[in-house]
Parts: sequence; structure tokens; C-alpha cells
Amino acid sequence: MTEALEQSIARVISALAAVRVPAQPEEYDIHAAVAEALAGAGLEYAHEYKLGPRRRIDFRVGRVGIEVKKGRPATSQLTEQLRRYLESDDLDAVIVVTQRATALPGTICGKPVLLVSLNRLWGVALP
Repeated sequence: MTEALEQSIARVISALAAVRVPAQPEEYDIHAAVAEALAGAGLEYAHEYKLGPRRRIDFRVGRVGIEVKKGRPATSQLTEQLRRYLESDDLDAVIVVTQRATALPGTICGKPVLLVSLNRLWGVALP
């Protein structure tokens, strides 16, 4: 991973650390909070960025994608979805924002995959 990519990822994760949503949000609420956090950090982003046919990632900040998932997504389905996204030359990394932590590989297609779990940002353990 290049230093520039590491810095981009760090800036996005720093912005996402400010995200706070209600305990039972709709996915739209999470999208709105992510957009607000990115804008508040001065990061330019595209929402619902089209990577190709039937491949639209929730956010793109530079060459870093952000995929938002409500609840705890099924690992195998999410991994396959991320693989389709990371096959694109438009992304060098992806950050997954979920309500609840899920196990993901550290890389897919040789590109970094990171997780931001919103319940960890709340500082409490939720069921």
C-alpha cells in the first residue's frame, strides 16, 4: 500500500469516527450521517458511485470506496459484493461501515478492506 493511499484511508476513517446514529437506524440514516461526516471533514465524495454494470458503491472518496450495511451483514455475501467492487480500476481500497462488526478478509483482489463498526464508536456493547 502506498503512503498516499494510507493517508487517504486514515482521513476517511478519521471522518467516519465522528458518525453517530440512533440504535435502530434505517440505512438511509447511516448514509446521511456518513455524508455529513465526510463533508464535515472537508472530504469530497460521490454518493452512489457507479463502478460498472450492477456495481454501485455507496460512497467514493478519491480512490477509496465506502460501503454501508445496516445490522450485521452475511460475511460471504458481503465479501462477494466487495470483490465485484474491488475488481474495478476506480478503487484502491474499501471501507465497510456496519452497525455490528463482521469478519472480513484484510484484502480482496490485493486491495485493503477495512471495517468501521458503529456500535464500537458508541462505546457500549449492544446486543
